[in-house]
Amino acid sequence: MKRWPVVFIAVLMVAVGGIWFFQGIGVLPGSFMTGDPLWAWIGGVLFFAGLVVLWFSRGTKNDEE
Repeated sequence: MKRWPVVFIAVLMVAVGGIWFFQGIGVLPGSFMTGDPLWAWIGGVLFFAGLVVLWFSRGTKNDEE
């Protein structure tokens, strides 16, 4: 099974989670999410979930066969 789709989705989760987090804490302005702590929490959870998916998608060398 190819791992690249899982890695792509995980990287996307990390990127979007980071953006939402920084909008939620007010660092990235220009959105309805700016300064809303709910988006900081959602972004943080999505960011770390993406990291977990990346970690578990590493697999072993034998997975490539």
